[in-house]
Amino acid sequence: MRRLFFLLLVPFVLFTAGTGCSSKPKPSSTLATDMEEKFKQRWIAKRMSDLQAAGQAADAREARRIATEEFKQRFAYTTIAQKPNPVSGSVMP
Repeated sequence: MRRLFFLLLVPFVLFTAGTGCSSKPKPSSTLATDMEEKFKQRWIAKRMSDLQAAGQAADAREARRIATEEFKQRFAYTTIAQKPNPVSGSVMP
């Protein structure tokens, strides 16, 4: 009886020994959205500085508005461009 118990216990321990400890953490489900949001912030910041350097915007607020509109038109296929603007609440068609 003891021998049978150990014969069944050894394969069980061998197959289940490392399954719980070494599993990889799951990637974030919002990874793509986070990456798009960071890209949007960087693109708008760069475009704002370009607009102000060229004199096409009177101040930073105007430059942000223009840059945000351009981003939504240029990158309309992204999910982040389709989200409403948290400041104005508008969505570009």
